[in-house]
Amino acid sequence: MPVLRGAVLGLGMIGRHHARLLQTSPAFTFAGAADPGGDRWGAVRDPADVHPSLDALLERGRPDFVVIAVPTEEHLAAARACARAGVAVLVEKPLAATAEEATAIIEACAAAGVRGAVGHVERYNPALQELRRRVQAGEIGEVFRIATERVGPFPDRVRDVGVVKDLATHDLDLVRWIGGAPIARLAAETAHRTGRPHEDLVLVTGRLTSGVAFNAIVDWLTPTKVRRTQVLGDAGMLVADTLTSDLTRYENGRVASDWASSQALRGVTEGDATRFALTRREPILVELEAFAAYVAGVADDGVVTLEEGRETVIAAEAALASAARGATVAVAP
Repeated sequence: MPVLRGAVLGLGMIGRHHARLLQTSPAFTFAGAADPGGDRWGAVRDPADVHPSLDALLERGRPDFVVIAVPTEEHLAAARACARAGVAVLVEKPLAATAEEATAIIEACAAAGVRGAVGHVERYNPALQELRRRVQAGEIGEVFRIATERVGPFPDRVRDVGVVKDLATHDLDLVRWIGGAPIARLAAETAHRTGRPHEDLVLVTGRLTSGVAFNAIVDWLTPTKVRRTQVLGDAGMLVADTLTSDLTRYENGRVASDWASSQALRGVTEGDATRFALTRREPILVELEAFAAYVAGVADDGVVTLEEGRETVIAAEAALASAARGATVAVAP
């Protein structure tokens, strides 16, 4: 793997972590950062590496890639500017504010011949990666349901979107990735409880094209932070806690009975539970390494593609439309 030069656009809550890792990991050379508000978190070691704009950053020398970590409505303009400069882009999720803008980003990168991916960092959580591996290996048999819970207090950093596009995009991406099939349809309910113009709670229920059902609970109203993903199958259940990166398997127990009529009505019972020991690495670093391999042409299967990012934006728009109309909505391919 060549050592690539990476830069960051936006030094907010996510961008500052990208900047930290690009400066400390031997896998990268730091090519600088741009933020009109400056480096308010002190994420960049050398003040000379902080620039007031993307243009000023690019004038200092073209990096191999730029992490776009600005507000969602600015993603399209930033991605277009990087593509025109011949620079690959890792766009923080969601890919864009609308499906049309997501398509425009895809077209800009294709026209310029640069590579792009989306920063759905939850895919790089060790608990979820191991959960998906075990699901695909058939460890819990036929999958019946995927359920996610992502709740907690309101993060003051969010200004431009509601809970659907800021948080639920994680879950809409995860159910597709874990289930191995696109979302076919969904129904959603939202709530506005904090006086903001955007929703702060959403409940989503839907089905993948494979027939697997899913549901997601997402809010900014809960006083405790929970990040949990469950996959239920006919042989048991896997539960990932992505705050602690713990993965637990709950096996089905079966209790024999001499009374045939009673046995016919009996389902599964509680069986053995196993918490797996996992190797834990920081998800953002794993994401950056996967993207660098993609840009260098070493590996193509470790990133969230721009097309997958657009699918998630489409699903988020479908959730908002469902809540507004009070109806189940088909999710366009």
